[in-house]
Amino acid sequence: IALVATLASSVVGVLLLFDFDYGASEVMQFARTDSWISVINADYSIGLDGMSLPLVALTLLVTPLVIIYSWNHIPEPGNTKAFLMLILVLQTGMLGTFVARDLVLFFVFFEVVLLPMYFMIGVWGGEQRLYAAIKFFLYTLFGSALMLVSFLALYWSTGSETFSIVGLAELVESSDIARNTQLLIFGGMFLGFGIKVPMFPFHTWLPDAHTQAPTQGSVILAAVLLKLGTYGFIRIAIPILPEAAVEWAPWIGLLAVIGIIYGALGCLAQTDMKRLIAFSSVAHMGYVMLGIATLTDFGINAAIFGMVAHGLITGMLFFIAGSVKERYHTLEISRLGGLLVQAPRMGWILGITTMASLGLPGLAGFWGEFPAILAAYDPAPGLSDTLFRVYMVIAAIGTVLAAGYLLWLLQRT
Repeated sequence: IALVATLASSVVGVLLLFDFDYGASEVMQFARTDSWISVINADYSIGLDGMSLPLVALTLLVTPLVIIYSWNHIPEPGNTKAFLMLILVLQTGMLGTFVARDLVLFFVFFEVVLLPMYFMIGVWGGEQRLYAAIKFFLYTLFGSALMLVSFLALYWSTGSETFSIVGLAELVESSDIARNTQLLIFGGMFLGFGIKVPMFPFHTWLPDAHTQAPTQGSVILAAVLLKLGTYGFIRIAIPILPEAAVEWAPWIGLLAVIGIIYGALGCLAQTDMKRLIAFSSVAHMGYVMLGIATLTDFGINAAIFGMVAHGLITGMLFFIAGSVKERYHTLEISRLGGLLVQAPRMGWILGITTMASLGLPGLAGFWGEFPAILAAYDPAPGLSDTLFRVYMVIAAIGTVLAAGYLLWLLQRT
């Protein structure tokens, strides 16, 4: 039933891809707005544009794959029904977040994914699962609380007329909200989305959550859940508060490049395959955030491409890690080896995926990293060219470190 449900939604997704007008990708398509909570002017408003379409497509591709993988791989303790129900709730939350056009609706869907992931790690995870699940829950909840406060502050400071994302952007433009207020509101959103991404220094929940989660949980977390944070920046924070975004952008860029280098150095220190892949997520999401921090169309396009590429590649790496764990009963890199001899097909798939992850030209990872580095050369007006060019050089060094840890992982396994 779970597989049929996800495949049915994927079929609808394919039809949307065919029916989507790519010439007018900045316009909301398939939009639908109904009155929902009239007391606070919150509407049930959904729609697709060029920003949300690739991420919706990614979700609709990954979820059926996770359920197919689960067919013979429900982790201990069994209870297949509950496990698959959690995956379906997760899919609902992820899709809802990408199509929501109203802040209250966005927040509801953004929070819906929290509980299923918590139970997935806490019930079906590894030995340290409770610690990892509670850490994941508290970090994300803390960020979400600040994000909700920011949404409410935005709503009241614009005259309590609407929670519509487009409507709020227009109201902020026409009303003169104090600059400091805008900076504070953006700061709250920055924390909420930044913890979800996760950006340095909010990233510490990620390696624990990934390492302890069952394979299915890791794949969904890496492929889609991390994208909710970066998507929040490009959909909500930057369009609604463009002036505050210019003030915050150098700091976002700084944390992004620290994340790139720190994530890469963290990978070089890992002994566990899953933990290494988890730290590589910190580095790769750094490139996405660097693209977003430039505040240019080119940079944001690079970020969206980077999100989809990271989702496909890292999701695949976690699938492979799960299969390795099942065959060898360990993920200690020092104890693995000879994968190409014992499981040649899996070894080759691992080889191609690591090449994609380190940004080999011609594979998806390259088109996520290279344009983001390129975008930093020419950031939006109001941002320091010199500063962003320094960021560009640091990010480029990060690609060399990425090649280092990924080739080292491949060579040893």
